[in-house]
Amino acid sequence: MRLITLHRCCPGTKLGKAIYNENGKVLLAKGAELTDRLIERLKQLNIFTVYIEDDASEGIDVVEAIPVELRNEVSNVIIESLNTISELNGNKLNIQGMVKSEKAIQNFQKIFKNILNCLTENRTALNLLATTKIYENHVYTHSLNVTIYACQLAIENGLPNKQIEEIGLGAMLHDLGKLYVQPEILNKPGKLTDEEFEEMKAHSELGFEILKNIHDIPLPVAHCAFQHHERIDGKGYPRGIKGNEIHPYARILSVADVFDAVTTHRVYRPGMLPHQGLELLYSGFGTHFESKQVQLFKECIAIYPEGLTVKLNDGRTGIVSKYHFHAAGRPKIRIIRDEENQEVTPYEIDLSEKGHLTVGIVEADALL
Repeated sequence: MRLITLHRCCPGTKLGKAIYNENGKVLLAKGAELTDRLIERLKQLNIFTVYIEDDASEGIDVVEAIPVELRNEVSNVIIESLNTISELNGNKLNIQGMVKSEKAIQNFQKIFKNILNCLTENRTALNLLATTKIYENHVYTHSLNVTIYACQLAIENGLPNKQIEEIGLGAMLHDLGKLYVQPEILNKPGKLTDEEFEEMKAHSELGFEILKNIHDIPLPVAHCAFQHHERIDGKGYPRGIKGNEIHPYARILSVADVFDAVTTHRVYRPGMLPHQGLELLYSGFGTHFESKQVQLFKECIAIYPEGLTVKLNDGRTGIVSKYHFHAAGRPKIRIIRDEENQEVTPYEIDLSEKGHLTVGIVEADALL
């Protein structure tokens, strides 16, 4: 299978992976043939890319680091937890609300262990493009993805499980304050006005104020909400702290937060592909982000995920057929076109092998 943009699909195109709705139910099954009506409906649902089956990509499997069933289970826990905790504003900070919130935290901690087990046992480069799902609320989707990315990055840092679990909890709750931001501001396609940006920035302090008052939440977890928009050079918000003044959890979280924000499809624009998102992280190397965290993150994500069409520096075109953990920039490629852009009988080359070290990827997209 391979990844293509929806506008390149035509009637008769066969889906290589299922598409899920907000509740994790199958909307279109693997193998379903698209029609004009279905393609138009998917566009209305803001689906930008899909995995398809065709002869050129036959036998290429797309690995999901987190199984769909577990993603759906965690997603439901996150939705329930965020909604419960968001009720703890100044008017509802009572014993009953605290008990409900503490129970929600316990539910997340329980299910988070399953995520941690998946990531430590499977040791595959993260590819969150592998699941195509309809999302109605960006905050919930973002919280789930950032939790997975931050957990993997914490593992790469060699942190003990207790700290990884705290980072996971902080990632889940880091955007709690956005539930109080007006939807028209959250989803605005253009540049925010100064007043709108001030309201948006307030989400970090609001989330912190709520979380620090919940008994079961360690203070560093609350600081994940407070500090995930701080920058290494001191030009972030809300306090403008810099370098080691920023909590180590927040330094990890900021990388995961930005990467998911730019690589996730939104109502008003498609997301970047992973290699483009990584380039953006490197543009903030040592200024926006801690350099160490960007370098570690590069090693644990699928920069060129399986099924992606790429062009090599010698002019050949191929499809990523296998990536290598800790060598995600040197995957195995199935060549489908030669240097003259002529179709060829597909064959494989492995960029991680010595004989192909001079060959590199110069373009990658979901369009070809």
